[in-house]
Amino acid sequence: MAGYPVAALRDMIGTDVGVSAWVTVGQDMIDRFADLTNDHQFIHVDPVLARQTPAGTTIAHGFLTLSLLGGFVQEIDFGVEGASMGYNYGFDKVRFLAPVPSGSRVRARFRLKDFSLRRPGEWMSTLEATIEIEGAGKPALVAEWLTLTMVPETEPRS
Repeated sequence: MAGYPVAALRDMIGTDVGVSAWVTVGQDMIDRFADLTNDHQFIHVDPVLARQTPAGTTIAHGFLTLSLLGGFVQEIDFGVEGASMGYNYGFDKVRFLAPVPSGSRVRARFRLKDFSLRRPGEWMSTLEATIEIEGAGKPALVAEWLTLTMVPETEPRS
């Protein structure tokens, strides 16, 4: 992926920059995440007990849903031309709006909220990331994701 020139990214603020493919969040994925994080709460890993909850089934961990963003963003054609390195800087906001039932398909939609020079050669991107659940009325989560990208020899343009 070559990426976009800095000037083009500054013009793209406020626009959608990509949508990932659908991914199925199955019980095996949820169980593996539970093992990795040592979070075995019944609503995630016990289908029998989970049937008795309002969800009616097991649901993905919120942090599992959030962690899918790393793979989703790699699928879209978004990046900074000439970048030597990029860093995950964190999140300003994360909101878990709806549970992701086991077996659901999810995808991410990304919108460039901001792109600005932090210091010479260092650009901060803010992506609004929304994870959608196929067929659901509201998204699983919405987050503001910050990344730093090193682009040698870039200057702000008026």
